[in-house]
Amino acid sequence: MVKTSVPCPQCRQPITIELTRLFDTNTDPEAKQKLLSGSANYFQCPNCGAQGVYPTPIVYHDPEKELLLTFFPPDLRTPVNEQERILGPMIKKAMDDLPPEKRKSYLFRPQTMLTQQRLFETILGADGITPEMIKSQQEKLHLLQQLLGASAEGLPEMIRQNDEKIDEEVFMLLSRLAQASAAAGDRQSLVALDSLQKALLEHSTIGKNAALEASETQEAVKELQELSKTGLTRENLLELLIKSANSDIRLTTIASMARGGLDYTFFQLLSDKIEASAGEEKTQLVSLRERLLTITAAVDEAMKAQLEEAHKLVNGLMAAEDVEKATQEALPRFNQAVAEVINQEAQAAQAAKDEAKLRKLSQIISVVQSA
Repeated sequence: MVKTSVPCPQCRQPITIELTRLFDTNTDPEAKQKLLSGSANYFQCPNCGAQGVYPTPIVYHDPEKELLLTFFPPDLRTPVNEQERILGPMIKKAMDDLPPEKRKSYLFRPQTMLTQQRLFETILGADGITPEMIKSQQEKLHLLQQLLGASAEGLPEMIRQNDEKIDEEVFMLLSRLAQASAAAGDRQSLVALDSLQKALLEHSTIGKNAALEASETQEAVKELQELSKTGLTRENLLELLIKSANSDIRLTTIASMARGGLDYTFFQLLSDKIEASAGEEKTQLVSLRERLLTITAAVDEAMKAQLEEAHKLVNGLMAAEDVEKATQEALPRFNQAVAEVINQEAQAAQAAKDEAKLRKLSQIISVVQSA
């Protein structure tokens, strides 16, 4: 992306930033994420220290949701005819980049957003996210800011006072903030967020439960690893699962990690054991079989969804104008499923001798290896 020289909003001294005004999911699958996350148009003035998202006209286009939105920051105090002159070419580009068969009537009725808040609400509303949900998340962010500002001595009591407000979403937001700090190289913020997470795990109800779950998971992993050292068979896997049946966390962890071993032969082995048992033992084994069938069905469904999401991500990266930049921005979303899809796509491209596709996949792999 071309860098642009613009005046700092605060001191008016010239600064150089990458300025994006057209966010089009048709040509950039990551456009929505860039806009909503605040990573696009971010600036930091070397003269006065001002930082944030640079105020600039925006056109947002999502053909899938039939959204064409425009926003002109009121602070710029630009006359309406001048706004139309600036926004017009961006709207035209969004239309021109669509194939003729996908050009629909919504393109001729761009919606004007009077505030950035309204712009974000409209985009998220198309995904089923209501203003109430946005407000809830903003309140949780505010709570995190308060907790981050508390003294080490006062933090435990503040956590206890807000225990009912601290839920899984708070931990998810905390994780996202840590990822953003790590990506920005903000070591100070990262340390503060890590300290807060440890305090929440120690003093909040959901944190204590999460810590217990993590401990149970680690013990299950350890037992499975010990068993693997002497050779993992269906027979000793079954014995381990029977031993772990009193803990849903351990049972789910082992069954998920050893999913390949829970095949038809394994369940036949379990059924034979059920037939050979009686009384309370038989009841417990029948219950174990039902639980394992539920767990494996859920794991299979989750893996299928994860692979579909991974395919969508990899295809989006290969379609990006700047593959390396798009990959760098998408790194927090990478997991084992994405790695598997990349390997599959590379093998298919090699078999088809598709050099263009191989080059793009090589760029993706190079960024991941560097990271």
